[in-house]
Amino acid sequence: MKKILLLILFLFTFSLVSSAKIETDLNASEYTQVKAAHILVGSESRAKALKNRIDNGESFSEVAKKYSSCPSGEFGGNLGYFERGKMVKEFEDAAFALPVGVVSNPVQTQFGWHLIKVYDKR
Repeated sequence: MKKILLLILFLFTFSLVSSAKIETDLNASEYTQVKAAHILVGSESRAKALKNRIDNGESFSEVAKKYSSCPSGEFGGNLGYFERGKMVKEFEDAAFALPVGVVSNPVQTQFGWHLIKVYDKR
């Protein structure tokens, strides 16, 4: 009976965590520029593992420096400000939709899997 209850508790907890949604900036269409950083990796599972580390307190910048395959990783993933139309669509859509300070769920583009953190919008 204990094993069944533990299994049910585990499945319930897993379903809550796996279905967690990232909030969306309801004013996203008003902005013309976003200041963001990203972490680029080769697989969704790797991106999820790194997001988990960030969600548990590791610095986004430090994780980018250690694990990002993009040259921007050397600078904590910093991409500076960019306008609409400058990034691939999936990346741009996610970056403009994210509220400031929030780290995205993994976003797939032709380059791999990204975690995106928005620092400012204007």
